[in-house]
Parts: sequence; C-alpha cells; structure tokens
Amino acid sequence: MEFFPMIKKVKYEGPKTENIYAYRHYNPEEVVLGKTMKEHLRFSMAWWHTLTQDGSDPFGAATNVRNWFGETPMETAKNRVEAGFELMEKMGFEFFCFHDVDIAPEGDTLQEFFDNLDVITDLIKEKMDQTGIKLLWNTANMFTNPRFVHGAASSSNAEVFAYAAAQVKKGLEISKKLGGKNYVFWGGREGYESLLNTDLQLEQDNMARFFHMAVDYAKELNHEVQFLIEPKPMEPSKHQYDFDAATAMAFLQKYNLDKHFKLNLEANHATLAGHTFEHEMAVARSYNALGSLDANQGDVMLGWDTDEFPTNIYDTTLAMYQVLENGGIAPGGINFDAKVRRSSFSMEDLVLAHIAGMDTFARGLKSAAKLKEDGFFDKEIERRYKSYTTGIGKSIVDGKENLKTLTEYALQHDQIENEPNHLEFLKSRLNDYLV
Repeated sequence: MEFFPMIKKVKYEGPKTENIYAYRHYNPEEVVLGKTMKEHLRFSMAWWHTLTQDGSDPFGAATNVRNWFGETPMETAKNRVEAGFELMEKMGFEFFCFHDVDIAPEGDTLQEFFDNLDVITDLIKEKMDQTGIKLLWNTANMFTNPRFVHGAASSSNAEVFAYAAAQVKKGLEISKKLGGKNYVFWGGREGYESLLNTDLQLEQDNMARFFHMAVDYAKELNHEVQFLIEPKPMEPSKHQYDFDAATAMAFLQKYNLDKHFKLNLEANHATLAGHTFEHEMAVARSYNALGSLDANQGDVMLGWDTDEFPTNIYDTTLAMYQVLENGGIAPGGINFDAKVRRSSFSMEDLVLAHIAGMDTFARGLKSAAKLKEDGFFDKEIERRYKSYTTGIGKSIVDGKENLKTLTEYALQHDQIENEPNHLEFLKSRLNDYLV
C-alpha cells in the first residue's frame, strides 16, 4: 500500500516553483561553507507528532485523517513503520526519532510491551537497511501512563523508579540494535507541584542515580551513545527540574554527569522558559554541551507548548548561526518535534508542513552563513569589548589584577565614558541578511 500517493519524490525546484510538493529553498546537495545543506541540517522526522498525533486538544476530539489504522494496535504499528519510511524516503529525510510507546503498543504487561518492541524494531531495522535512513535518537516515554503521575526517576514510588529503569534498559538495547548515536531523556514528569510534600533533595539524587545507571549500562553494552537531556520549564510539572539549559547544566555538573551528557534543546521550550532559542543554544555552547535540536516554534500569545512547525526565518537564522559557531550539530541533528495544526488534518498537510519547516531552516542556514562570511557579529563584538584587549582590560583578562590594584587604577581613572551600542541599527542591519 502507498500511504502518500500525492507525492513521488520531493525535490528542490527553486523559489519560483509553483509545485507545492517541492522545496523552494532546501537544496540538500548545495554547498554552504564547505558542507552540503543536508550535512549542516541533519533533518529528522519525529515519530510521535508525524505518525501518532491525532489532532485532538483539550477542547476537541481528533481531527486528523490517516490511512494507516489496522484492525489491531500491532497492525497499526506495523503500518506506521511502512508509512513513516515511505514519507522519509520521498522527502529525503536521513534520520528519525521516537519514544518507545510511539512505535509499539504497551499491551497488558511490561513483558508484552518488550515483545511488541522487538517485533516492531525488527521491522524498523529492515527498513533502515533497505533505505539507509538512520536513528538520530530514541527515548522512553515516562510521562503519559498514569503510573508516572508522581514522576519516573523522581517518583515517590520506588516501584515506578524500577519500571522506568526497565524501560530505559530496553531503550538502550534498542538504540544499539538500530545503531542510534544519541539517547534522550525528557523529564516530562520530573518535577513537583508543592514543596509541602516533596523531598527535593532525594528526588534529584534519585534522578542522578538513574542517569548514572544508564551511563553504566551503555558501557556494559559497549554502546557508544551520546546522552542528551531536553530542558523544559513547565507543563506538565509545575516546577520542572530541567527548567532550562543553565539549570540542566548545573544539575549535570553537581552530579558529575556533564562528561556524559549534552543538551537536546527545543525552540518552544526555550520561549516557555522566558528565553530565546539562540540564548539556550549559546548557554549550551558555553558548556560545550550543544548536542541536538528539536525544531518547532511556539505562539507568543499562547502560554503553552504549541509545537508549531518553524516558519520564522529570523529565529532560524539566529539558531543556525549558533550551530555554525558550534562547528556543526553532529552526532545530533534537527528533529521536527512539530505537529500540524488541528485544522490541517489531511495526509497532504504532513508533507506540506515538513516542506515549510525544511525550507525555513534552509533559508536560516544561508542567512547565517552570510553573517559568518562577513563577520557581522564578530566585528561588532570585537568593537564592543575592545577595552579588554589592551591596557587595564588586558591585564584583567590575563589575571594580573586584584581588588587593591584595580582600586588604585580606578582612583586615577574615575571619569568614565561609555560608548553606545547602536542596537537598533544593528537589528536593522541584521534584517538585510535574511534571505
């Protein structure tokens, strides 16, 4: 069965094309700063939003029209494998990501869940071998099922901790089986509602124990995988432990996990934390911990995780600038953790939405590359901080000063003149770079 008969192969046709099933800006083989676009962008399909999300919301039932439902949950799961790889092949995706519950039904017991995962991952591996499409990362869903009402690794119930550990053990075995390069933890329930009944120290200690167990088991499997934590400030937990990049890095450093973990950053999560996407990426880079990206955007008028497909060139330009500054994103990638709007319910909309996101990031890449080539930000930053390259500033940077010597200097140089930033002009000039 062909699940997406409306398309044969999505190709680059340029910005003037009238073909809605063509890339207008994403040309995978186009070379930008010495690498092809597909090498820079490393696009990934998110199994959950693409293949399992149904279009429902808190106020309305499912709207999505999908053609892969079978007579049993396992038949549906198998059809989704076929549909997912057909879509990825036709669109030129090189990677995909999934939670364990996305690909296989849980069944009635943990053993049944594991058995179902074995069947489906056997089928996925066959499709990977046939197509060359690779696993960017997988993870365990430890937030949807009611058993995780109090959390997973941070749960007050030790039996839940054990169950979650079993899921991660299986997830790491699947990662090795499918050749995954990354393994993600998103602490969807790792937080608390009130300190009145929460042992915060025990919960965070237990999370650290859990992560160390994962690191140890990967070593036991002889599986070299990059572990990633995905920060999010709220929703569903009121006080979420992995609030933002800085909070996550403080946790990792406290528990001696920073040598094993980097961050998987999401644009919508950044804005929920009161940050920009590029801010979170810059913070991660300052720790050498920029691991991978979830590509989406939120709505500034809505205070929740809307997971919209990215279409804002300004944002993608600044995000791709951080990627270029980082020297690339591999072994991570850019995963479309984005869902079509409830009113975009057709099968065609899945294709059109991904084209929109990929074209937007391609435009961001080209704009960021031009900024890099011209040294646009570098020149401005060099100008702004020039006082630290000579005289007393250089002496401070070189570690030659102390409070006494600086006081002596300040007493002799107390008539200070600052220079303006010309920030409005800078932002206006940035607009000139948007392709």
